[in-house]
Amino acid sequence: MPDFADHSDPSGSLQWPLPQPLPAGGAPLRLAVMASGEGSNFEALVMACAEGRLQGQVVVLAVNRDGCGAQRRAERLAIPCQVFDHRRQPSRQALDQALIALFRAHRVDLVVMAGWMRIVTPVLIEAFPERLLNIHPSLLPSFRGADGVAQALAAGVTLAGCTAHLVTEEVDAGTILVQAAVPVLPEDDRQRLHARIQRQEHRILPMAVTLAAQRLAQG
Repeated sequence: MPDFADHSDPSGSLQWPLPQPLPAGGAPLRLAVMASGEGSNFEALVMACAEGRLQGQVVVLAVNRDGCGAQRRAERLAIPCQVFDHRRQPSRQALDQALIALFRAHRVDLVVMAGWMRIVTPVLIEAFPERLLNIHPSLLPSFRGADGVAQALAAGVTLAGCTAHLVTEEVDAGTILVQAAVPVLPEDDRQRLHARIQRQEHRILPMAVTLAAQRLAQG
């Protein structure tokens, strides 16, 4: 994939196959988002739709922590939100079945895991094949799994970043859609590096959604 430096933001560069606009006249994508934390990527998707950078609409948010930041953002943005407390579910499969019912009720085209801190099961993956995306704070395939930012710092790398990819049963191993590279600075700690990586996540996630939709349109 070609590399595109963003001269307006020297803290990162993008690598992606340049997404083309979706066909004119088509219905906007109906998007669902899954989140566990502050929800900044969720809001970035909502804003990308509102500003016309993404031909879609976030129609529902699912969270697994009542009162989390993502839920509060949904209230402010007037996006329907439903809480699925994983501790009250009999199994991971049962949780995923409940999510599937929600997404089907909202006639969702694509599902975006934007900081969903639970490993999903084949039940959800098979219900939305090639239509389930994840954003991960590392340049995959490096530093898969939990806390990719801390892993990168511990490894002493000079280049970190983020990856938007399709979800498969193997954690953080699906087809890569978009990546952004972020240099690790000498003064970086986890909080500083994570903040710069998140800015790149907000940029690449709408692109990844468009690319995923294009893949589906092309069969």
